[in-house]
Amino acid sequence: MFNQLPQISIVVPLYNEEAGFHLLIERLNLLIKNSPLTIEVVLVNDGSRDKTPLLMNELALTDSHYQCVFLARNHGHQLALTAGLAQVSCTDAVFVIDGDLQDPPELLGRFYEKYKEGYEVVYGVRRKRKEGMVKKFAYWAYYRVLKNISTIDIPLDSGDFAMFSRRVVDHLNSMPERSRFIRGMRTWIGFRQTGVEYERDARAAGEAKYTFKMLFNLAYNGIFNFSEFPIKFITRLGMLTMLGAFLFFIYVLVKMYLIGGVPPGYASLFLAISIFSGVQLLALGLIGEYVLRIYDQVRNRPLFVIDKVIKNKELQKRGQ
Repeated sequence: MFNQLPQISIVVPLYNEEAGFHLLIERLNLLIKNSPLTIEVVLVNDGSRDKTPLLMNELALTDSHYQCVFLARNHGHQLALTAGLAQVSCTDAVFVIDGDLQDPPELLGRFYEKYKEGYEVVYGVRRKRKEGMVKKFAYWAYYRVLKNISTIDIPLDSGDFAMFSRRVVDHLNSMPERSRFIRGMRTWIGFRQTGVEYERDARAAGEAKYTFKMLFNLAYNGIFNFSEFPIKFITRLGMLTMLGAFLFFIYVLVKMYLIGGVPPGYASLFLAISIFSGVQLLALGLIGEYVLRIYDQVRNRPLFVIDKVIKNKELQKRGQ
């Protein structure tokens, strides 16, 4: 048990990580042992269906360096990470890593050096990814599109692997939005920020838990939460469509009266109906995305529900 509050909290969301759990703990234990800093580790079980909760439970009851948070169900990576940030007790900074060890915990020292230089957010910049070509290209393209359309300057090729000062964590915890995109939220907060390049490793064990659907939803949140582009796109598309329809109408009139061979009214009517129907449906869909987020927010439900917390070998049951 700590005689004083730890300097660093490491937050690790976990979902069905039974296969790589022991390797994760082995590397974290080595980091704790060799680091001059006092460290606590906050493991968050995001509704795992394998033996991950059992392994976490056993660990937290035998090692006071580990605090384990058990969510009542699967809430998704971003909310699991949010739950972990809400539980930290550090005085200096929080270090966020993934449980699959693609983000090396051994880089804590490099990140902390930047923190001591006065940076309040230190984020990892992926210099190289050990993933398939299609997935790598999708990530590369998405980050560049997001950077060009977002209202804030979100760093390229940076994920959730980062270190936050205690002050930044407090600000993150005070932000109530449900459709969370933490890498965008930390950028929005501001303060001094810098990146640390690293080579992202392959998964230590098991299979990737982020499905295409989950990645798509995360990308959606990034675009709709931090960009005005979709709604402005509709206005521009509408103007271009109206211009195109008008030009085509002039073309049909010229062809009809000077060349012939066009059934009166057919082409212009078909074009107007098809284009404007498509624009209206697209516009309604995009507006619906914003309305859905407003509806989700005004319900004011809690961001997550905690089943239990094991901290300093004591079991605390709570709802949050």
